[in-house]
Amino acid sequence: MAVFGIFSYWLLPVFSALVWLGMLLGLLLYWIVDLQSQHLPSMGFNASIAYISDIGATSLKPLFIAGSCVVVVTLDISFFAERWLRHRGRLVPNQSTGEKALVWLSIVFAIAGAAGLILLSIFDVLHHQRLHDGFLLLFIAGYLLSAVFTCWEYQRLGIKNRDFRILRSSFWIKLTFILVELVLAIIFASTSFTHNRNVAAVFEWIIAFIFTFYILSFFIDLRPAVHTRSHSMRFEKPGEVEMGLRPDAHHHAVRVTGPGTNGTPPLSLQSGSVADRNAGHF
Repeated sequence: MAVFGIFSYWLLPVFSALVWLGMLLGLLLYWIVDLQSQHLPSMGFNASIAYISDIGATSLKPLFIAGSCVVVVTLDISFFAERWLRHRGRLVPNQSTGEKALVWLSIVFAIAGAAGLILLSIFDVLHHQRLHDGFLLLFIAGYLLSAVFTCWEYQRLGIKNRDFRILRSSFWIKLTFILVELVLAIIFASTSFTHNRNVAAVFEWIIAFIFTFYILSFFIDLRPAVHTRSHSMRFEKPGEVEMGLRPDAHHHAVRVTGPGTNGTPPLSLQSGSVADRNAGHF
C-alpha cells in the first residue's frame, strides 16, 4: 500500500536497516578514527576492542539512544503492518487461529526486544552495568524468539500456499538468521563469562551487523503488497466465498494451461485475480 502515492510499507524495514547500519558504522568509525581506538573507561583492563555499548556510553550516547529508538520502532511497525496487510488481503492471509497466534507472539517478543535495546542504550554500561547487561539479554532473547515465531508462521503459510515461493524464501532466510545468530550469541555469552573481552567484542559486532540482514528480510515480505492496491487484486479471505462476501470471485475463474509461476506446476481453475498476482510479482 502507498500513502499519498509516496510511502510504501516495504520502506519501513529498509529505513530501519539503514538507520541501524548507519548507527553501527558511526559508532565504530568514531572510535577508530576520532578516538584512535583508545581504551575507553568502561572497557576491561586488558581489553583493546570496544563493545558497541562502550562507544555508546561516550559523547555519542544521544546518537545511540536516538538510533536505537528509531530502529526498533520502525521494525516493530513492520510487524504490525504485515499483520494488517494479511488481514486486509493485501498479502497471503493467515488461514488459522494458530497462524494468527504465532503472529501475535512474534509481535509481543519483538516489543520486548525493542524495550531491551532502548533501555540498554539509556542505562549505559559505564554507570549501570548490571541493568545494561540485563537489557542486553532482553534485546537478544526478545528478537530471537520473535524470529522463531515468525519463521514458524512462514513455514505454515508456505505449506498451505505452495504457489508462492516468496513465502518459502522468507522462511529459509529467517531460519538461517535464527541458527547463525543463536550460535554467535552462545559464543558471545561464553567468551564474555570467561572474560575473553576482545573475542566477545568481535562477536558482538558481528551479531549486530548480521541483524541488519534480518531487518531487511521484511522487505521481501512487504514488497508484494505494492501489487495488491486494487481491491480486485487482493487475496480472498478464508470463508469469504462461502459467506457470499465476494460474489465476483465465482465468475473470475480461468483455466491456466501454461506452467505455474516460478516454475510451479500448472494451476487449473485458478481465480483470475490470483493468477494475475502470481504472474505479476512472484
